[in-house]
Amino acid sequence: MLDSYDRAILNLVQRDDTATAERLAETVPLSPSAIARRLRKLRREGWIAASVALLSSRLTERRLRAMITLQLAEHADHKGKRALVSRLGAAPQVQFCYELAGVIDLILLLDCADMAEFNHLVETLLESEPIVRRYETSFVKRALKFAPFVNLEPDRL
Repeated sequence: MLDSYDRAILNLVQRDDTATAERLAETVPLSPSAIARRLRKLRREGWIAASVALLSSRLTERRLRAMITLQLAEHADHKGKRALVSRLGAAPQVQFCYELAGVIDLILLLDCADMAEFNHLVETLLESEPIVRRYETSFVKRALKFAPFVNLEPDRL
């Protein structure tokens, strides 16, 4: 189980995974070696799923990004849905795919080099798929906020 020190460390590394144990010790009242041990344990036990590097907008601002909402056929079979989700998961252009409750079944974020790549992707992944009843696309103009952090409430340290 996670204790207050673990939650404090996780809150910090979500925002900057490059922070050294020494720097984390400036906020978390543990020695750098204790923090390093805890980080190894958190990774080993799967509390930290992955560490990623977010690219600068200088590299990504000219790319075509699209939010797509999907409605599946009313009586979509589970096997067909699993197959679609598997294909979406395997496509590197699909940056995220969430299953929703309500009128919309899935929402995707696609990142493509250009409109030709986008059209090809949509034609092969969505339009040829009988389980997809309808989809709508909105193109991203600019990112205003990206903060996929989960604030874990630490007990008082």
